[in-house]
Amino acid sequence: MNYGYIKVAAAISNVKVADCAFNVQEMEQMIVRAEGQGVEIIVFPELSVTGYSCQDLFRQQLLLDAAEQSIMMLLDFTRQLDIISIVGAPVMVSGLLLNCAVVIQKGAILAIIPKTYLPNYNEFYEKRWFASAQDLHETEILFAGSRIVVSPQPTIFKTSTGALFGVELCEDVWAPEPPSTRLTLAGADIIFNLSASDELIGKNTYLRQLLAQQSARTMAGYVYAGCGFGESTQDVVYGGNAYIYENGKCLAESERFSFESQLVISQIDYEKLRSDRRNNTTFVNAQRNVNNKLNHESFVRFIDCQSINPKDFTLLRKVNPTPFIPESEDMQASCEEIFNIQVAGLAKRLVHTGCKTVVIGISGGLDSTLALLVCVKTFDKLKMPRTGIVGVTMPGFGTTDRTYSNAMSLMKSLGITIREISIKEACIQHFKDINHDIDVHDVTYENGQARERTQILMDLSNQLNGMVIGTGDLSELALGWATYNGDHMSMYGVNVSIPKTLIRYIVTYVADSGVDPASRLTLLDIIDTPISPELIPADENGDIVQKTEDLVGPYILHDFFLYYVLRHGFKPSKILMLAKHAFANGEQYKYDDETIIKWLKTFIRRFFSQQFKRSCLPDGPKVGSVSLSPRGDWRMPSDASSKMWLEELETL
Repeated sequence: MNYGYIKVAAAISNVKVADCAFNVQEMEQMIVRAEGQGVEIIVFPELSVTGYSCQDLFRQQLLLDAAEQSIMMLLDFTRQLDIISIVGAPVMVSGLLLNCAVVIQKGAILAIIPKTYLPNYNEFYEKRWFASAQDLHETEILFAGSRIVVSPQPTIFKTSTGALFGVELCEDVWAPEPPSTRLTLAGADIIFNLSASDELIGKNTYLRQLLAQQSARTMAGYVYAGCGFGESTQDVVYGGNAYIYENGKCLAESERFSFESQLVISQIDYEKLRSDRRNNTTFVNAQRNVNNKLNHESFVRFIDCQSINPKDFTLLRKVNPTPFIPESEDMQASCEEIFNIQVAGLAKRLVHTGCKTVVIGISGGLDSTLALLVCVKTFDKLKMPRTGIVGVTMPGFGTTDRTYSNAMSLMKSLGITIREISIKEACIQHFKDINHDIDVHDVTYENGQARERTQILMDLSNQLNGMVIGTGDLSELALGWATYNGDHMSMYGVNVSIPKTLIRYIVTYVADSGVDPASRLTLLDIIDTPISPELIPADENGDIVQKTEDLVGPYILHDFFLYYVLRHGFKPSKILMLAKHAFANGEQYKYDDETIIKWLKTFIRRFFSQQFKRSCLPDGPKVGSVSLSPRGDWRMPSDASSKMWLEELETL
């Protein structure tokens, strides 16, 4: 099982211009190295057999014959190897000399792909020697001892493990309509580019942007190998650039201007790419338009690669245990952007309704703290007095001195209106009314308190002509860790698409950059307070007894599961594999396999069974790529079965 990954390599081999025998020997060494490391596909630079910078020597028959003989050497060398090798060579087809990629596996040529766009400007003048694929009619040739059909039509290769890939050459990706666009819309998961882009000041930055954008726009893997040391420096220099991208993200890259050969290896998750494409209707529509065009004007060739021996799968890529946490270098900027999205969402709602008052329950916990900070920032930006923010602390049977003190201190230092309304007497009366034993601390005992608090907030908002601001977060919604028609309900939920693992970072950002010193001290203590709904009485020392993560599991695990279920639709088996990899040896977060499986089962059961709560969520702003809004990103039947997901997990 490869879990939808394929190991690929971009190779920068040593080159001697016009010395085909030397060049092929260097390539053979790198092919063996790559095969030994389990690489399935390796790509070399443009015209790697001859060297790109042969210039008018391409008109010499001796060089062309040597290139063909060198391909025969590669065919013989790879006869017992599984790896697919993509090399560059000049190929004669019916009087046309073409700049080609030759795709080789197990001693056979799978296809020859000619270059489409030939640069003939500034320092480039390829049209002096080569014809374009646009000049070619489909032709069968005898090349390197094999009869091969060379075609201008798009060609997609299918590996025995299921990945689909296409090939383009250098300038092709710089064109307004690259061949890779057509190839990916026709189904290619990965594009391999044989290149020979020379170095100019600032050019590499643009090249990286270009590759990242093409990879992102086509939702594809992109493997780029550019000529390096050994090419002629008569007029230009080649830096040896190799890059591997996946949907806009650089997975691996070479050292520029190295004098040594380099093998850049990574794994591309083509299953994730396919998931992204399925979910993107714009990509689907573009596929339809291109495929309709292809059906009328030409067709896509599909070529099956040869079967390979099964290999043990080992994930090489680093897996982030906190996928919701921005990986950008400037965490402060990321948190600022998220916070501003929340503020802008609430501001629009207040302006639209003409509401001058908001009501918010303040518990002294992280969620209500972040919601309060959003309210304060919104009121400040709208030039409305903070006294219009009514913070309500509602002590109950499980409220501790620490959270109560933090709630009161924060409201005071921020200058909002403070209301304290105990829920104890109301809950005692309610339990009498429904004949519930107050000493039985079950779900009725807990939810009765949560609904009492929501009733107070709702009625206060009517009394004050205000709006109840919800505090619940994305992680709680995924698990259904909210009381239906209790803290589940509000008039606008500012935290609705922010997971628990991210909230601590945002509150820290505000503490460090957006509040007065007194508020900052309180925020720092709130950040260190254990997560709890505080619905069960404290212990004899007044400390929190009911810790959420002891009951439903660590939020860092649940947020990890949530990300891969919603963002990519992965199977439980793949999520489990990724989680094991992410948490096996973590310095800060480390969980064994048994613990991960236990909480993954819990996540799946709760995620399915609690959909009814998400089906009637209040409005709230989306801030990231994952949301559970029933009006936006997530539409799921409340009575869907989790059987298949749990059964797959049981078989592992």
